[in-house]
Amino acid sequence: MMDNLRAASNNVVLKIILALIILSFILTGVGNYLVGGSGDYAAKVNGQEIGRAQLEQAVQNQRNRLQQQLGDQFSELAGSDGYMQQLRQESLSNLIDVTLLDQYSKKLGITVSDQQIKDAIFATPQFQTDGRFDNAKYLQSIQSMGYSADNFALLMKQQLISQQLEQAYGQSDFVLPVESKAMAELLLQVREVQTAILDTDALAAKQQVTDAELQAFYDQNKNSFMSPEQVKVSYIEMDAAAMQGKTEVTDADISAYYDQHKSEFGQPERRRYSVIVLKSQADADAVAAELKKGTDFAELAKTKSTDALSAKQGGDLGWMEPETTLPEFKNAKLTAKGQVSGVIKSDSGFFILRLDDVTPEQVKPLAAVRNTITDKLKQEKSLDAYYALQQKVSEAATNDNESLASAEEVAGSKAVHTDWFTQNQIPAGINFKPVVQAIFDGGLIGQDGSPGSNSDIITVDGDRAFVVRVDAHKAEGVKPFAEVKDQVTTLVKRQKAQDQARMDGEKLLTALKDGKGDDAMKAAGLSFGASQKVQRSQQPSAFESNVYALPQPQKGQPVYGLTQDNKGNSVLVKLNAVTPGTVPETDTARFTQEMQQTSSNVTFDALLTNLRQEAKIKYGSAAQNQ
Repeated sequence: MMDNLRAASNNVVLKIILALIILSFILTGVGNYLVGGSGDYAAKVNGQEIGRAQLEQAVQNQRNRLQQQLGDQFSELAGSDGYMQQLRQESLSNLIDVTLLDQYSKKLGITVSDQQIKDAIFATPQFQTDGRFDNAKYLQSIQSMGYSADNFALLMKQQLISQQLEQAYGQSDFVLPVESKAMAELLLQVREVQTAILDTDALAAKQQVTDAELQAFYDQNKNSFMSPEQVKVSYIEMDAAAMQGKTEVTDADISAYYDQHKSEFGQPERRRYSVIVLKSQADADAVAAELKKGTDFAELAKTKSTDALSAKQGGDLGWMEPETTLPEFKNAKLTAKGQVSGVIKSDSGFFILRLDDVTPEQVKPLAAVRNTITDKLKQEKSLDAYYALQQKVSEAATNDNESLASAEEVAGSKAVHTDWFTQNQIPAGINFKPVVQAIFDGGLIGQDGSPGSNSDIITVDGDRAFVVRVDAHKAEGVKPFAEVKDQVTTLVKRQKAQDQARMDGEKLLTALKDGKGDDAMKAAGLSFGASQKVQRSQQPSAFESNVYALPQPQKGQPVYGLTQDNKGNSVLVKLNAVTPGTVPETDTARFTQEMQQTSSNVTFDALLTNLRQEAKIKYGSAAQNQ
């Protein structure tokens, strides 16, 4: 329910909301917009100049922001002189609004302290890391926007002054309970209607059309019957994965690879250690003395070691390979099983080490790694063959540019030939972006749609490649009338049916309003359906809008109207009752607050309009597009 209220309140036309204006300037970088300009000005507002440089910077900032938001679409807009002139005018209008508000704030004596500016900067999320002000981030951000710290502080001061002005006007507005109740009754109103549909499809089937009507419609709407660019191509595909399945590897290949890469299949020497970790030299010396007396190492580890994890295991650290062995362990130079080190000092304290076991370096037998080597050799050989084949096919396609015959012979496979297709319906076998770009960029198409040159090697997905040739081409153009006559016939019949439905609906509406509706509806074979409730949605359809445009029924008498549904059918509407809306008590305060915000925006809009009317604004030559 509150979503409907919010949507309705947002439909009020708000030309300027100060906070958004000021914030957008801060985030896009306006420089010293509120200080005096040069002699070559864009506008003078009550004698205060807005300079050429200020306007040019504002336009550039707006361009940059739109570029980030719209991406490639903005390039199309930027190519329109009319659009860019409008953008320039809007930028200047915004600068004038900010200048007027700045002047008015000074007139009211609204000021901001240095501490307030500092607090506002510290509270800006853009300058924070993990919820705390980050000075480096702050400086980097404002520098990227072209500000010094002093200039940015001045701009922040202007924002705070303007916010105070907006707040002052916002707090002056209030909404009476009777106003809130009346608005709720209107926005949440429910209307009970019945409808009767004049079916356009049924009427279209009965329409008669002449060849002259069809030709006239076609001539007036030729752009609706465009034939997209079409091509037929032939292509040769080279697939590394498919080649791998055909690659043979001999026993000699496998043995040779094994002998040359034994280090890849070995397991390095591994050592198993136990440790007792102690806090001080004295503690370590005491434990070392106990060990010399024959006290069990594991027992001392459990009772004396400060490393809880290894202590539970009697000091056991498990197996270690050279890469995972600490330098202190290696430096202890323990060589025999059961050998115990002296006290070793490290950065984390003191410890005593014991070598529990050693497993010498081992090499896996050929049988254990045979499949791994086979797969690796197949992959390497297939890639070598794949790249060699690419080179041969490329040379053949280049040397014989009149067809793919030579390339087929080298590739050992026939080219695939497609039927006609468009850029929106690419055959699955070549539906890869690099291939599609090569086909439709024009470089492979001959004059007048004739076959052109063979393509270079086109690589996709890293392990697949194509050579492509455009065999035939049809440029984009208007489809001939004969080809689209049936489509035109359908459209003309439907258009005539919609016109007839609208005229029949208007006659029935007149009869209904005159009290003669029963006979007229019966003669037309129509009747009103079951009652339905209609309520405003966030984005009202044409049907909803027309239902709510009808006057309320008086003295129990229905009100009639004519509208259209989303299928193009004419719809007679019978409005039987209107139920005023209500706001639940739990939502009343929120609804009133939203109404007050809307009222504040309207008040502020009126203030800005008044300031413009009373101001002396003179436009300079820099305001025009250079």
